Amino acid sequence: MEVSPEANPPVCKLLDFGKYKYQMSKKQAPSKKIDIKEIKIRPQIGTHDLELKVRNMRRFLDEGHKAKVMMFFRGREMARPELGLMVFEKMTQMLPGKFNIEMKPKLEGNHITMVIGPSSK
Repeated sequence: MEVSPEANPPVCKLLDFGKYKYQMSKKQAPSKKIDIKEIKIRPQIGTHDLELKVRNMRRFLDEGHKAKVMMFFRGREMARPELGLMVFEKMTQMLPGKFNIEMKPKLEGNHITMVIGPSSK
């Protein structure tokens, strides 16, 4: 392969053609990577803080990313996980636009997890 044709004398190097074809196909292939953005909240979150988290989540969804919302419980908060589920319900009502709940809120140890994806077009 000719590296620098303008140089005097021209510069060339030997390389594996199969490896070269593979590298070129990787460069030309579009990236289909979808990131999962994590949002951490607590059951006693304030209204303004929740609005801020929802606004960030909407921005992530508009960019085509998924949002993973994790609610952590500490100490005696674990005795009332239904309060956490109420916060998730409130959050989905505040979220403007269309979206898909890919994983419903699920209690796993000392936290509840929910995954929201962008709407399919």
